[in-house]
Amino acid sequence: MAPLLRDTIESDLGTITALYADEVLHRTATFELDPPDEAEMTSRLAGVRKLDLPWLTAELDGRVVGYAYLSPFRLRPAYRYCVELSVYVAPDAQGRGVGRALMAALIDRARAMGLRHLIGAIGDSANTGSIALHRSAGFREAGVWRETGWKFDRWIDVVLMQLDLTPDGAPPVTEGLRL
Repeated sequence: MAPLLRDTIESDLGTITALYADEVLHRTATFELDPPDEAEMTSRLAGVRKLDLPWLTAELDGRVVGYAYLSPFRLRPAYRYCVELSVYVAPDAQGRGVGRALMAALIDRARAMGLRHLIGAIGDSANTGSIALHRSAGFREAGVWRETGWKFDRWIDVVLMQLDLTPDGAPPVTEGLRL
């Protein structure tokens, strides 16, 4: 069964906060050390929406099992055509097409917005599942920040992957993000 994707609503934030807390406490996809509370996640959602960027929720069998969003890659105006893609899927829903569906939907939205690049900053070069997911969506490796994060008593890399939405290098057709 394919996941149902929709724009995130406020009532999703309790589940999203719990899903992200599990990621913070047990895995290396994020370098946060202390899980944010629901008020902070509400603030993050508002920040994404303020820039007219998408934040999506995925459901399987009526249960929230993942979320994904676009955020500015950097806040300087020259970066206004480049966004970072973040995808989180509950461990029991991984391998069921949730991450792939969320990523595809965000790629489509970014393209429709006239954006140029999507950046994936993958915590941990050992995160082969996330690297493979990005690669299958057309991302290419753009570099590795070696041993930049200290979590779980070890140094962790960040793998940078990039998807060129307009690989011909044509000039922008929109004004990009309002940073």
